Amino acid sequence: MTKSYLVVFLVTIILPTQQEVIEDVLTSIRKGVTYLEKQSKNINLDGVVGYKILHAQLVEAVRSWPRDLDSLAQRSTASSLVKRLGNSLTLATKALQESEPKYYREFEPLMVTSFWSLPHGWTATDPSLVYGTRRLTECYDEQLSDKCMTLLLGTWKDNGTPCIVTKLCRDTMTRFGCPHYSLSHQLLYFMIGELNGCSKMLKGEMRPSRVNMTVQHYKRIFCSNMMKSNQEIFKNGFTGQTQDIFMENILLCGLAGFSDFYNLDWLEHILLWQDPEDGCFGKEYDFSFGFPEEHLQPQPHRRVKRREKKLRDGCSSHMTGVAVSALGGYLNFYLSEQDITKRPLS
Repeated sequence: MTKSYLVVFLVTIILPTQQEVIEDVLTSIRKGVTYLEKQSKNINLDGVVGYKILHAQLVEAVRSWPRDLDSLAQRSTASSLVKRLGNSLTLATKALQESEPKYYREFEPLMVTSFWSLPHGWTATDPSLVYGTRRLTECYDEQLSDKCMTLLLGTWKDNGTPCIVTKLCRDTMTRFGCPHYSLSHQLLYFMIGELNGCSKMLKGEMRPSRVNMTVQHYKRIFCSNMMKSNQEIFKNGFTGQTQDIFMENILLCGLAGFSDFYNLDWLEHILLWQDPEDGCFGKEYDFSFGFPEEHLQPQPHRRVKRREKKLRDGCSSHMTGVAVSALGGYLNFYLSEQDITKRPLS
């Protein structure tokens, strides 16, 4: 056997096939859906939003699934999961309306599966856009982030006007050098604005240096820095808190159309983090602490106070929702990567 043939042979052994990857992802998603069926009345709003995004991804997967005989069983599995997930989400949203009526009303638009539009083409991040320096602590608090997003959604009051962009929100959401959850929520702000038809308002930048910047420019900057963050986390090892932001970055930037986040090595880690019995995520971690540097300078509105919810079984509501929706992104990416219309944009 020549050297070149040996290399090809070894790569064939080591690398899983596309269908094997899809099978592993579907198995994990199925466990996650089963978990929601058991905990539908206890999942918090962030967790339910994650499952709503997964629902949108599964609906798209079933619609676009290749019609070859080898994958018909997998498509049937995905179709079954759409129905099961839809039933569980009906119960989960009803429970949220009763337990957190104000919070639910403010983010009700995110509870509609059709709100979440999936990528129609793929692009990649740009290392040249990575910040030269980055803050050690978060740039914002949850209350401000929530307020800015409700102004975009029009849910800041009954029959509120949507697509409102205040100076404080613009300055906060376009601030460069932010780390962790500030960075992912900056991206989420622009994504929600775009999905809600507010792109023109978001483009209205008064600073001369940014007058020509569009939503896509900001998305590329934020995801390029989120890619750098994930690469650092992957290199340095994971904790519960870094697992959560690692998967949140994959979820959001994948939804934004950046295909390089669907890294196969990263997927293998995510699959290992799922509790094999319950099907949830974050069971073994204490989220009452943030990132190590935050211990030195406590934040007044750390996301863990409301965004996170430890369930009685020890699972993390937020982390489970983020994980299953990130897996849904992997599923659609591997289904579409052979589609010529979804190859990376030049």
